[in-house]
Amino acid sequence: MERRDFGRLGQISALTLGGGGLGGVWGSTDRDEAVATVHAAVDAGITMLDVAPSYGDDFEAERVVGAALRARPAPDVLVTTKVQVHDVPPGGDFDGLIRRSLSGSLSRLGRSHVDLLLLHTQLLPLDGSATAAGTIHFSSYQDAVVPAFERLRAEGLIRGWGITAVGHPASTVEALTSSPRPDAAQVIVNALDLNGDMWIYPDVTPDGPALVAAAGSQGVPVLGIRVVAAGSLAGSLDRAVPADHPAAVDFARAAGFRKLAAEWGEPAAVLAHRYALSVPGVSSVVLGVKNRAELAECVAAEARGRLTPSEVSTIRALTEAR
Repeated sequence: MERRDFGRLGQISALTLGGGGLGGVWGSTDRDEAVATVHAAVDAGITMLDVAPSYGDDFEAERVVGAALRARPAPDVLVTTKVQVHDVPPGGDFDGLIRRSLSGSLSRLGRSHVDLLLLHTQLLPLDGSATAAGTIHFSSYQDAVVPAFERLRAEGLIRGWGITAVGHPASTVEALTSSPRPDAAQVIVNALDLNGDMWIYPDVTPDGPALVAAAGSQGVPVLGIRVVAAGSLAGSLDRAVPADHPAAVDFARAAGFRKLAAEWGEPAAVLAHRYALSVPGVSSVVLGVKNRAELAECVAAEARGRLTPSEVSTIRALTEAR
């Protein structure tokens, strides 16, 4: 599998195994199959596992990865986890919250450190307008969260830190360009720039390519997330959702993408992964798979290679047409 530069942490595989599927977020699975999927990913050359305390009931994704790595240690595989810290509604001791969350994650993972700790909370507009539950003001991020992360890195409990870059665009760009800068950013990267239920700013248009460019201009490595738009860019949704659910709405909007995939002789999900892998500036694509069969499809997509610039442009034109 292709290896790509990942800044402070060296090189990582072009594919990263995400924890959403392992935790049952994207449809049902069981512990044995999830653990087997981790082992299959490592065997396929994947060198990063990306989990979070919120992925699954009772921290299931972290427990899966912990069980998998205890059964088959893989010291060269990097592990990423996340922390949610907010001040809407008002938060408290940010440093304490972050440390307690990380301590729990390390215990479940069976590790003395994680390679990357990501802020899993959306940044509010720089002026503090437009608040929503579970968000954080940029000033709190800059003045409290970043220093806490820097201390954890100095103590050796994390090797690097980053952000899930799906908050307000102006604040996210400010976070990517302010010093100290994150060691990585997770950015929504998919063929139609679909943000689904992660987008909370109806008066602002999401622009994933602009965020990838902003990160690249500052040397911040990008992990592409939501590459199949929560299943909306696949051939079918693999879970039942109401007709007005963002995934169902996006699935309908993606009809042209599925038509193009069929014309090119590719399964829609394969083309979606190949597109994300072809976006300049993306270090690795995070997979949302929940079993070995889905993993094998993604590994095969990576092996097919990058799309040509012309093919990427054809797909990008669908965004403007939708």
